[in-house]
Amino acid sequence: MRNPVSHIHVNLPRAAFVLQVDLYLPTNGITVLLGPSGSGKTSLLRCVAGLERAGTCRVEIAGQVWEDSEFHIFVPTWRRPLGYVFQEACLFEHLTVRGNVEYGLRRSKGGSSRQTLDAVIQMLGIEPLLTRRAQQLSGGERQRVAIARALAAQPLLLLLDEPLAAIDQARRADILPWLERLRDELQLPMLYVTHSTDEAARLADTLVVLEQGHVKAAGPVAEVLTAVHHPVILGDDAGALLRGRIAERDGQWHLAGVACAGGVLWIRDTGLSLGTQVRLRVLARDVSITTAAPLQTSIQNHLRGVIKTIATDTHPAHVLVHVLCGDSTLLSRITNRAAAALRLEPGQAVWAQIKSVAIAE
Repeated sequence: MRNPVSHIHVNLPRAAFVLQVDLYLPTNGITVLLGPSGSGKTSLLRCVAGLERAGTCRVEIAGQVWEDSEFHIFVPTWRRPLGYVFQEACLFEHLTVRGNVEYGLRRSKGGSSRQTLDAVIQMLGIEPLLTRRAQQLSGGERQRVAIARALAAQPLLLLLDEPLAAIDQARRADILPWLERLRDELQLPMLYVTHSTDEAARLADTLVVLEQGHVKAAGPVAEVLTAVHHPVILGDDAGALLRGRIAERDGQWHLAGVACAGGVLWIRDTGLSLGTQVRLRVLARDVSITTAAPLQTSIQNHLRGVIKTIATDTHPAHVLVHVLCGDSTLLSRITNRAAAALRLEPGQAVWAQIKSVAIAE
């Protein structure tokens, strides 16, 4: 991990458990805090923001110490260079969108704050909304305005606490591309809380999985999602995340070919330009294994690979097979019976047949 890093150490008693976290995180990209309700995600975010005091705590963001209980350092929330976006947008109803966004300028200490604000307004696509009142906005529009207000202060860190939880599915699809754009274009670290594996797969660079106040796993998102011996994503959500780019297009069949480390995978053509970087989500339940090259099959996506490990699944009838395809990793959930019939073992060359693959969304 490149220096500087951010260090978050928290020991906070809660009603049902003690939140005990000690994390070293990169200072760019999105770190997603994933876990079920009540796992400590929001409490951790509030400690980082200084909204909650822990018995033992150290918060160091990109070299700036905001809190250190050992040395009696505590920077109050209003002095921490952070932006906070809540589940509800919490806009000022009596102000226009422009007024709400410009409110964030009051906390900015940067000399180029106005230029930054104009860039944020463009980046989030809210220029046509500037003269509207907050009550005239949809849920997705309100959250975009809330994010713009937070960014207007030129924070060192952006905190997002389940920003899509109060938005319906259609509005989520509207705002997710804007969050992706922020991730890809801003050199700004973000801590993003969610209980949605789909959101984590689509947005995360680093994934931290919390359970009962403890870190169950942390690391690059693709590695955490495909952990086999200590899986953190169970059941139907288990799967792999592949990175690739749109490399070719088959106009006759309305398909696009995505080049990834293990080969080319064909997906439904959604009109993305050639060269566009994408993330592909491949669920373990959609991957089957064959020991011979597939012939005469309706499954069009096949990757050759080598079995790395075979682990027990959540039910004894199934196993999870970890297949390395080039530099890509796939998970396949098959029955124990099928694994025995094929005599599968680590180190064996196989073909992974992918029944369904799509851009993470």
